[in-house]
Amino acid sequence: MPSRFRVLTPLPGRHGRTGVLTTPHGDVRTPAFVAVGTKATVKAVLPESVSALGAQAVLANAYHLYLQPGPDIVQQAGGLGRFMNWSGPTFTDSGGFQVLSLGAGFKKVLAMDVEGRRSDEVIAAGRTRLAHVDDDGVTFRSHLDGSVHRFTPESSMQIQHRLGADVIFAFDECTTLLNTREYQERSVERTRRWARRCLDEHRALAAADPQAPEQQLFGVVQGAQYEDLRRDAVRGLLRLAEDGPGFDGMGIGGALEKRNLGTIVRWCCEELPEDMPRHLLGISEPDDVFAAVENGADTFDCVSPSRVARNGAIYSPDGRFNLVAARFRADLSPLVPDCPCYTCTHYSRAYLHHLFKAKEMLSATLATIHNEHFVVQLVDGIRRAIDDGGYERFRDATLARYYAAAR
Repeated sequence: MPSRFRVLTPLPGRHGRTGVLTTPHGDVRTPAFVAVGTKATVKAVLPESVSALGAQAVLANAYHLYLQPGPDIVQQAGGLGRFMNWSGPTFTDSGGFQVLSLGAGFKKVLAMDVEGRRSDEVIAAGRTRLAHVDDDGVTFRSHLDGSVHRFTPESSMQIQHRLGADVIFAFDECTTLLNTREYQERSVERTRRWARRCLDEHRALAAADPQAPEQQLFGVVQGAQYEDLRRDAVRGLLRLAEDGPGFDGMGIGGALEKRNLGTIVRWCCEELPEDMPRHLLGISEPDDVFAAVENGADTFDCVSPSRVARNGAIYSPDGRFNLVAARFRADLSPLVPDCPCYTCTHYSRAYLHHLFKAKEMLSATLATIHNEHFVVQLVDGIRRAIDDGGYERFRDATLARYYAAAR
């Protein structure tokens, strides 16, 4: 299949660039933030509002949709986009991250303290292991009802084909920073073998239903914080194309320390072809976004903007602030002055403060609209700055203002 990604403007002296990712449901102009709708919904927000705030694509989770409502129902509805009334491009991840969170009990925390003791059997304190990995796949218990299920590379592909997203990801094993070097090595090789099986199953499923919309399959690079493992992981995934059609893009996943994010993205991108799109899984903080983009990430996703919004944390050009603080009780100014999002043009800080204090559901909706808009517009600004030749000025001014209070 010909590449569906086109580079437009390279970032001089770096691996960053702007581009266009073409899908059956529209183009994604990159770099782009992909809003996370884990269970076929960006929590508390209508799909129409997600579109209005500027999001180009949404990402849902194969593990969660497999358990509820089930991929067959989504398929009968016409695929993920139609099921959730979203007309734009869609992504689904493979469930590999959920295997880690179930197996190790760390939930969403990947950038953990690496000073702890390394182990091949990492488990969070006070947690019970719900998933067990072997060379063929993963056996796990549902977090909903405790029922036992099995994921393999083949079943992950089958599930994601029924979900019908435009971009899908190969099933991988996501490790923690507390795993030993030896375990990381075995995991990279296991993920490579699973990737081969994902490619084979993906192509077989596509051939069996030639009328189905085209789906792009991205591999996933693991290797934690080891440069040789990251580079070897990329090379191993690219070599799979020698035996037939290869991956359409590459996801960069796994545990890492925040301070190493840009470096790890750079390692991977130095090994990847220029015309291959790169998706970084799980970031949204402004400094992480800049580090990811300038080192070569084209798209990325994160649940953080919506999650922190539900707790009253608001993104602004001057940093994040907590709207439930008493000082906002009578503040009738917009949530963020000069912000053009729906929330800021219609509601005050005092009103949202009241909603949070009264535990009204509308608080989550309005705060999430603003936070998602903030991150989407930040990345849109980065894209314009690269195209216009002013990236470094935009980066330095944005980060200096956002983190001024922290200094």
